[in-house]
Amino acid sequence: MDLDALRHANFSLLNTAISDWGTVVKRLTSLEKRSRDDMKAKADRANWAGANATVSREFISKTAGEFSDALTQATSIHNILKDTYDELVGYRDKLKQALDDGFDKDRLSVYGEKGGGFRVIAAVHPEPPGTKEKAEALRDRIQGLLGQATTSDSTAARALKAIAEQADYGFSGAKYADRDSAADALQKADDMAKLAKDAKKMSPEELAEFQRAMAKYKDDELFAAQFASELGGKETLQFWNDLAEIHVGARGEELKQLQSIQRDLSMTLATATLSDTDGMQEWKKKVLDEANTFFRSSPSDPLRPNGAMGYQVMSSLMHHGKYDAEFLDAYGKQILKMDMAPAGSPGMGTNDLWKAGSVTDLVFGDDDGSDPMVGYMKALSHNPEAALETFDDKKVFEHVVESIRYTDRDGAVAHALEAAVTGIGDGERPTDPRPHSKAQVALMQEVMHAVAQPETGAKLVNKATGESFGDMAAAYMPEISLSVSGKGAESIFWNNSQDPDSLDRRDVTRFLYETARDPMGRAAIIIGESVYTASSLEAHIAQPELFDGKTEDAVKAIATNAGIIEGIVGHSVADAEIAGDLEAEKDANDALKTKGDSVKSILSAGVGVGTVALVGTAPAAAAAGAAVSGFFGGIAGMAVDRLTDEQQIDGALDQALYDSGGKLNDSLESANVQTQESAVNAIDKHGSKELTEDATRNMIRVEIQKGWNDSDNMLEDSHARPAA
Repeated sequence: MDLDALRHANFSLLNTAISDWGTVVKRLTSLEKRSRDDMKAKADRANWAGANATVSREFISKTAGEFSDALTQATSIHNILKDTYDELVGYRDKLKQALDDGFDKDRLSVYGEKGGGFRVIAAVHPEPPGTKEKAEALRDRIQGLLGQATTSDSTAARALKAIAEQADYGFSGAKYADRDSAADALQKADDMAKLAKDAKKMSPEELAEFQRAMAKYKDDELFAAQFASELGGKETLQFWNDLAEIHVGARGEELKQLQSIQRDLSMTLATATLSDTDGMQEWKKKVLDEANTFFRSSPSDPLRPNGAMGYQVMSSLMHHGKYDAEFLDAYGKQILKMDMAPAGSPGMGTNDLWKAGSVTDLVFGDDDGSDPMVGYMKALSHNPEAALETFDDKKVFEHVVESIRYTDRDGAVAHALEAAVTGIGDGERPTDPRPHSKAQVALMQEVMHAVAQPETGAKLVNKATGESFGDMAAAYMPEISLSVSGKGAESIFWNNSQDPDSLDRRDVTRFLYETARDPMGRAAIIIGESVYTASSLEAHIAQPELFDGKTEDAVKAIATNAGIIEGIVGHSVADAEIAGDLEAEKDANDALKTKGDSVKSILSAGVGVGTVALVGTAPAAAAAGAAVSGFFGGIAGMAVDRLTDEQQIDGALDQALYDSGGKLNDSLESANVQTQESAVNAIDKHGSKELTEDATRNMIRVEIQKGWNDSDNMLEDSHARPAA
């Protein structure tokens, strides 16, 4: 910016733009709130059918998200414009003050020159002593102000352009409070990209600086896209390969530093893939092109003639963060084609496939990164949409699930499947209803069918997969309840599923039975059933009109259902002969405590009806009333407390519920007490005039026993059992 441009600058148009953007922000704030609290909230509660169940709900959800992004982007633009305006006006005023001071105090005049320069000359002759020094000081003062104004103007332009380029369609989520923060992010991205150009030359201080930058800016869209674009796709892979080789065998603080860098770099790259800039399009293309390339840090190293494959390097950077769905789809098609290439039955040949690359340790964790499907599956576990799209291919599903038997990718695969069928990413805290789509229910049926297979299905359940299978069962407790109860129970077991009654009863039975063998899987089923049972009991007791019949009939059906599900779990434990195994008992209790604390933290957050996938919802009108009344929270929370806090119940066991891992009588009595107490709590809370405590307790006792007996018969029909 030259002297005259700043001295005579008229910022009225910029001020008008700021005012206009301020108006946009106010209007978008109102629209965003309406889209979230009105449009999307109603869509989530609505009992959709037909095409609306898939197309309309998804469209409304994405539209609400676009309003949120639009508000974020408009706010960032308004903040940057306002900050830049304030800075430029300040620099203009300081320039005028400098010119006035120069003339009034030292009789110095300043003239602009063609091309943008300026001259400082004495306004009187002869020149007073010290004029030369004073002229140089004024020149430097003016030059400093012009430089600052130029930086403010150019960095604002760069930031605004970067924000605009983040998304080809719609809006980006780039959020900045002022020009400085956006400009600093872009500059830091340039600096870090330069450092990463050669990992072998990074000093310990530079590596520490890189670590701090990734930790600070991993969620910053401008930083992430600029860093990745400036570094380049191939160079990103080379950087991580080299860094991993340099620090192979890291221990102590060095290991912690590498783990931190891997986590935050992974999240940075994930954020970067959400950008649609030309630079990121090129980065994605290059990563895909280089996936079959072997990367070596030292080309002359005879011990590592091949190096790590691009797939192995990239996948090791996909353990954390939510990668763009389209990128995951493109990457997945390539890696799955290769993973499925070996001849033989599905999944069998993949274990030896990835040994072609010489990997030292690309992960600095439980595995070394040699199997790139682990990282890819973990990436899917953080992007439910991409996970569902991937497993929607039946051949892919069969191959990936079967490959569990021959590899160590079982935990990662289970987490990816869990994300796909629940719509909740690994580690994500649900804050809105997640109705199950037809595609999700269909995939859940495939998962259940695979685990239910005689001889082979049980082998899919282990310490790495059990909790995820249990979480899936908990999330599908409404559909499971309908499957167990049969047609006609829809008005008792409310749910928000788009395909609530398509689960196969035999597969459900065997799936619950096999999953319950794992302590964490069992804990998830028990707590999921307890939450759904308590929620359903409260709903029908508080709002009898939900069921067109006697409330006691609804309570009976719910209690019978609880007896069946708890019975399947109890018989599974008994059949596994772990009742006398103290270590197994401790594992079971610890699992209940861990899983219970997790569910309680969600329930205690005050989430609404259906927010937690564990709990189904009634139709829109009933659900709205239930939300206001606090259903699916208070009583459900008390139910979890009884399981996890080892609370003594009068007239129940002379020990904490589920205190011993698996004796059938204890399990039956616990199910009985748990269901009775949930019903009585609801009666007390809502002052039911239709049900009395004593009659309800006895009614539930009878129905729990009936359900328990039914579970034994169901297992006899579907599963060979040692305890039969």
